[in-house]
Order: sequence, then C-alpha cells, then structure tokens
Amino acid sequence: MKDQLSDFPLDIKISFHKVIEQYKTELENQHSDIAKEYMEKVLDYVSTFPELSEGIDDAKDLDKLREPIKVLLHDLFPSVLTNNEIKAVSIPYHNILFNSSKRLKKILELAGEDFVLKTRNVDEDTYYINACINILQTCYGYDISFSKPLYYDIPDEKGVVRHYRIALNGDFVEIIPKENAPEITQEDVDMLIQNIGNIELWKKKFPPQSYIFKGFTIVNLTDVTVDDAISKLKTTLLYNESSQKEELLNLQQIFRSIYKIPDLKVGFTAYNTSEKKFERMDSEESMSYMLWNSEELYPEDLGEEAYEKIIEENSYFTVANMDSYREKAKNKTLAENLNANGVKSCILAPVAKNRRLMGVLELISERKNELHSINAIKLDDILPYIVTATERNRTDFENRVKAIIQSECTSIHPSVLWVFEKEAKKFIRDLDDDGLASFKDITFKDIYPLYGQIDIVASSEARNEAIQKDLMHQLNFILEIMDDALEMEELPIYEQVKYRISDFKENLENSLNASSEQKVFNLLQKEVNPIMSHLKKQSEELNRKVNEYQKKLNPETGIVYDERKKYDDTVQRINRTMSRYIDRKQVQAQKIYPHYFERYKTDGVDHNIYIGASMANNKPFNKVYLYNLRLWQLSTMCEMENRFYQLQEETPIKLDAASLILVYSSTMSIRYRMDEKKFDVDGTYNARYEIIKKRIDKAYIKNTEERVTQKGKIAIVYSQRSDEREYLRYIKYLQAKKYLGKEIELLELQDVQGVIGLKAIRVEVLYTIHDHANQEKTITYEEMEELH
Repeated sequence: MKDQLSDFPLDIKISFHKVIEQYKTELENQHSDIAKEYMEKVLDYVSTFPELSEGIDDAKDLDKLREPIKVLLHDLFPSVLTNNEIKAVSIPYHNILFNSSKRLKKILELAGEDFVLKTRNVDEDTYYINACINILQTCYGYDISFSKPLYYDIPDEKGVVRHYRIALNGDFVEIIPKENAPEITQEDVDMLIQNIGNIELWKKKFPPQSYIFKGFTIVNLTDVTVDDAISKLKTTLLYNESSQKEELLNLQQIFRSIYKIPDLKVGFTAYNTSEKKFERMDSEESMSYMLWNSEELYPEDLGEEAYEKIIEENSYFTVANMDSYREKAKNKTLAENLNANGVKSCILAPVAKNRRLMGVLELISERKNELHSINAIKLDDILPYIVTATERNRTDFENRVKAIIQSECTSIHPSVLWVFEKEAKKFIRDLDDDGLASFKDITFKDIYPLYGQIDIVASSEARNEAIQKDLMHQLNFILEIMDDALEMEELPIYEQVKYRISDFKENLENSLNASSEQKVFNLLQKEVNPIMSHLKKQSEELNRKVNEYQKKLNPETGIVYDERKKYDDTVQRINRTMSRYIDRKQVQAQKIYPHYFERYKTDGVDHNIYIGASMANNKPFNKVYLYNLRLWQLSTMCEMENRFYQLQEETPIKLDAASLILVYSSTMSIRYRMDEKKFDVDGTYNARYEIIKKRIDKAYIKNTEERVTQKGKIAIVYSQRSDEREYLRYIKYLQAKKYLGKEIELLELQDVQGVIGLKAIRVEVLYTIHDHANQEKTITYEEMEELH
C-alpha cells in the first residue's frame, strides 16, 4: 500500500475478500428468500468493483470506493446503531479511519480541523514489533501475548480532552509470507521474546515488506475518560515524583476531564485536628477557596448545613447556586469567602479516614448549576485515592518536621514534641518563602525539676584496680618470657628489660596514677616489643609463649585487657539495664501528667524530669501531679536498686550502688539551647539548681567525713521543712509496701561552694530475694552482704 510506514514488515493491501467469502457461504445456507435476494444483490453490486476483493494499494482510492464499501459492510455497521457506536474501519498500524459511524464522525468534527488522530504512546518501533508478533501468531501459531491497551485522546468542543480505548477486530485479516520471508525457528522465537527492545534483531528476522497483510480491521472506541482520569489520578497521587505545583495542575486537568468543565478549578483546605480549625496546606502553591484571604476558619463558621455535612457526616456539601446560598445562609462566613473567589457553584468533599477529617477537596466552577449534588457522585470512585494521598502527604510532612527537629535539636522527648513541631512548621514556611530560616530557642516557664541518680560506688577505684591488675599481669608475663630468653642466651639487654619491668611493678604496687598506663605503654613500644619480635625466631617454645602473650593484648592499645573488660562489660550491662528499666517505667509516668524526661549514662544512670503547665498542650496543671511524680520517682529508684543487685548474679564482677534524689521546691525556667542541643536552666537565678546537682553526690554530712550517698541507702536532699514532711509521708507508705527499711536518718550537710543549708533524709532500701523454699523475702543491704 502506498503511504506505508517506513521499514515495515507488512506490505498492506486493503481487501474485503473475507467479507465477500462470508456472504457467499451465508448465501448457500440461507433459507429466507428475502435474505437470499439481499445477499445476491450485494454480491452482484460489489462484483463490479474487483479491487475490493483483490486488494487496494493506495489509501486515496478508498474515497472512490466509499459507496460499495458502505454497502458491503452494512451488516457490520448497521445504520440503526450509527448514532450510538463509536466505530470505523481502520488501516492497520496507520491512524487512518474510514466508513465511520455518525457518532465517531461527530467526535472528530468537534475536535477541530487542525486535530491529527494519533495513538497514544506508540512509536514506529512499537508498531514494527507488534506487527512481527502478529505474524508469529497468525502464520506460525505461536501464542505470544502482546495485549497493551491502546488509546486515542480527542478534545471535545469545549477543549476538554476525552480518552477512548481502542478495541480492534482482526477477523477479516490474512497474513501471507513472501518468498523473501526468512524461516522462523523455535530458537529464533526464544531469542526474540528475550529481546523485546532490540528493534534491529526483530528487523533481521522480519525484514521490511517480507509479508503481505490482506484485509482490514474494525476499530471500536469506548469513552473511558473517567476511568482513564482515575488511573492518571492514581499515578499522580500515589507516585509523588512531581512538584506540588505540577501535582495540583495535573489534578485540575484530570477533574476537568471527568466533569467536562474546561475551566474547573481545584483547591484544598487542610484541617488541623489538634487545634480544631481549617487552615492552608503547608505549600504556598496550594489554593484554598474556603479561606479566601484569611489564615484560618473554624468549624462553627461553616454554617449549620455545611457543618453537618462536612464535620458530622463526612459527606459532600454542594452549592449549585451561590447567589441563592448566600441569601439563605445564616452564618455567611463560608458563603462570603467562596463568593469573593468568584465561585458560582462548587463541591466541597471531606477527605477523612476512620471519621478523622484531614481536609476538604474543593471543586469550583464560575458558573451556576455546573457542580451540584448529582455530579458530586462522580467523586465516589476517586476520593479513596485522594484520602490515601492526603494521608501520605501528611505523614511525609510530619516526617519532614521530625527530621528538622532531629537535625536542629537532636532527639526530643514526645511530651514536648508539639512545641518543636510548631516551631519546625514555621521554620519550613520561612525556608520555602525566601530560603532563610532559623530555629529559635524554646523556653518553658514555671517548671518544677526532679533529679535522681543511681551511681556505682567507688567506680574510679574499681576501674583503677582493674587497670592495675591488667598491667601487673602483663608485666609478670613479660618477666617469664625474659627468664626463658636468658636461659637460652645470656644477653645484657634481657637483664636490662627485666630490671626496668621490676621497677615498674614496684611503682604500680605502691600506687596507680594517671600517667602509669602511658609509661608502661612507652616501655612496651620502645623496649619490649622489638625484643618480642626477635624472640619469636629463637625457638619454638619462645615463639609459643610470645604468641600466647600477644593474644592477651588489646589489638588497639597493645595492653592486656582482661580485668578492665570485666569491669567495662559489667558497667555497660548495668547502665543498659537501668536505662531500659527507667525508660519503660517512664512511659507509665507520662500517664500521671505529660512531662519532659531525659536520662544519661555515667558510671550509673542519672535522670532529669521537668513538669509544669507550659510543657503540656492545653492540659490544666495542679501540684497534685507533682506529688504523684515525686512518689513515682522514689518508688522507681527503689526498684532500680533491686534490679541493680539482681543483675549482678550474672556479671563478671560485683559492684555496689548508691542512689540520690534532689528535691527542689521552687519553680524555674528552662530553655532548649540550639547550640548545645539540650535543655538547660534559664537565667542566673536558676543556675543554683545546676550547681547543687553537680555537687551534692560529693557532699559530706555536717562535721563528719562521711558522704551523704551510701550503698544500700537512698539519700533525699532538700532544703525546705515542707519537703521533709512530704517525703517522710512517702517513706512511710513505701515502708508499708516493703520498698524501704525502718532505719531513717535526718541529716544536715556541710556547706559546699555556692550552696548552703542543705539537709538530707537517708533511708535503707529493702531488697527482694528468694529463700531456699523459693519464697520471696525482703532484706537490707547488710543482710544481703552476710548472705554473700
């Protein structure tokens, strides 16, 4: 056929021979005289046009044969359906249609004179491979599925693009190999189906013009504008790869196709569930017709009817005639906002999940009666995807807020996250507006602090003892090797090293200071290690001993790391267990009243708690919450003491704990300092609290050399008599619960620098153990020591 696609495997001849053959077959089996007469007349008529059967090479000749083609295809294109069916005869792999139904002709006329019919997203390579697969199926019987939906996009008289799915009927097609058609083997097919994108391979196996296509296809079009729009909507919403501006424009175009309104506008108003108000989306590119030029709108401003539909029922609220709605509305806020935006009819669709309103989708028309309660139903199939996308966008934004907080403020406790989220949203808006933003310090006023610690007693001494043991063990091992080396060869250098090591041992046995480890390290690096490398070569026995020695060394430091490892492992396990325990308990404490909590590991676990009205989001504060939290803190410290000693049944070494609580009666201000990424007291007056915290665990009882913190006891440090009376009540209660023992000490503390007048209550902790009969019993620390 002339006007062929370039380099195409099929030589196309438009032929109606199969229809003519079908008529002849039907004529032989037809019993109705009327039908026979009709068929005979049709066959007689078309026989005068032999090219209909032989094949037409030039598409231009179709115009001359329009009438006989119409007569021949009358049964396939009945005139009674011509105003309903969207149907035509097509030339395969060409966007050429003829013998079209009246409805299809009308659709193409309304598209305009400049419109060129084109299959969506199909190029010449795709046509070529599609034709080759058609050849494999028709000529060689291979069952290869290549069913890809095909579409025409055709604008209507309003300029709104309508989408039509193409269904092809190939019943009247015959494909015949030419003499130059290569033989196709199973091996060829195996190779082809693995290389669908290799157009050169397909052209090699199916050269251009190597097969004859004889016949025609019938194309049926189905208007799938709504279905196609929903599909595009899914892609736009679920695969958020474009900017928000592009996404909003895509949404607008999709809804214009669905509603056949070329200038339909789309807006969205977010709903803040925590503050119960409508507000703009966080993107400045989004439009809110409900808000107009205001920043927020409260549910009561919607009016009774809109409130009932949107808030209570989560159903569509429609306005078909804005002028009429404004006249009748009692609360005119929403009506005036919409009218000011030029809205004449609209659909306000709540976006909600599980009765939780996230926002309102706004469909807007500038003409009355274009949007109404009837066509609002079109949203039924679309809104679930809007809900999914809105939920995802909200989650993404919340994650972005959290990421800002994380990067700007490090980890923030959930109880005060709401304040940081508010500041982070402002940070994002400022950043999006002009690229400049700063995260301001956050301050909480009138806060009550609580501080507590469970510390390892004499941790420095225990660590130094472990270091001393490791160094002595290492030096003794070296001495043994030097003795063996001297037996093999009496070199003065061995004697000199032995002397140096003995001297170090004597110093270590007397005392361990900050430079001891470094001195040993220098001795090993400069004098011992070179000799060890030499000794490994002297004999098998020395080689074995040196290897055994080197295996005991820490590869990073070159120092023996046995006793210190036991100490470090024990401390790490204690800290990890204590931290997890108080973290779990703290979740329960949040139910008393939302408060800020932080804990950090030292040689033990310290924690800070801050509680007050300014830290809670719209929750009234009463001092009874403070009293509850203080009692919780004291009982939790007793439980942590128990966990501390229970844990040591499995640790390499045994350590002791001493616990302390600081009671501070005055309120204070705390500030989150952006430069240090942590909370700190605000102002010089409040700094006294931090000074006390740092010094009380080293404080002594007045006129003694005894520390206030003692193993087996909890020290409660305070300054006011009212605090003393309060905590004595707690102690009496916890004594009844077998948390604390009978022995109570009321103490005065020696003044420390900057802090005077401190007092303390010291009370023994009761520990729970199981006796031989596996019965629980409580004992004091002294009784526990006797058992061990």
